Amino acid sequence: MPSTRREFLSAAAITPLVAHAHCAEPRAPVIDTHLHCFAGTKDPQFPYHPDAPYQPAEAATPEHLLKCMADAGVDYAIVVHPEPYQDDHRYLAHCLAIGKGKLQGTCLFFAGREGNAAKMKALAKAVPLVAGRIHAYNPDRLPPFGQPELRELWKQLSELGLAVQLHFEPRYAKGFEPLIQEFKDTRVLVDHLGRPFQGTAKEYAVVLGWAKYANVVMKLSSVPDKRQYPHRDPQAVVKQLTEAFGADRLMYGGGFSATATGKSYRAERERVAGLLSHLTASERAKIFGGTAGKLFGFS
Repeated sequence: MPSTRREFLSAAAITPLVAHAHCAEPRAPVIDTHLHCFAGTKDPQFPYHPDAPYQPAEAATPEHLLKCMADAGVDYAIVVHPEPYQDDHRYLAHCLAIGKGKLQGTCLFFAGREGNAAKMKALAKAVPLVAGRIHAYNPDRLPPFGQPELRELWKQLSELGLAVQLHFEPRYAKGFEPLIQEFKDTRVLVDHLGRPFQGTAKEYAVVLGWAKYANVVMKLSSVPDKRQYPHRDPQAVVKQLTEAFGADRLMYGGGFSATATGKSYRAERERVAGLLSHLTASERAKIFGGTAGKLFGFS
């Protein structure tokens, strides 16, 4: 058994061997299911889209990511295509090519845009994708809730065998629920704990209620750090989510950025592991990679 708290957290984050009476199974892979890569503002080959809601100046490249992964003991990762590129996926394709099997991706298409189906199909054929992301947090950029265009986008992702990845404030959760129910065989990934601190308890109760849908998987990504502004303590929420969804429907993501190092990348995983100390080692192993490995086909 680990003799110190730090040793315990390290063991939890690295997902140890699962011992049996006469043998030990290979450890579950460690998989970061949520990170962004950016070429930055100095690379003319991969410009930000004119409609970009923000434009990170610093580059967070796939080369830097792979170095951090190697140093932090992360086996695989999912590059979530970020909004600054909108539906231009050239940099995502570049990142996944550099990844050479270590990386998979999430695409971003907008409901109702002409040519979506053909573009999505071509991208899914060219690069390893796991999901298509839909945003609902900026009142000026909401998806068309209740309209055929949103259902069609969901259907297109489903037909390609991709998950639907949702990034939203809790007040918009009800708008997605009819499609979660209708497309019950399509995996739904919920980003950032469902953003519990950006909604009321009643609004977030809707998100927690999605645990009753077997196709919904919650991501422990962008987990707040109570030591940093706005000093939200996520412990109670994390425990709620582990009780509601269970380790088979929880996945970890976080810690990579332009300024990340292998040490800081590992430290973030260890911090979140500390919030999961109420779980068994095998349950933590699922959250830190076993569940994602099973769902997305990582070795």
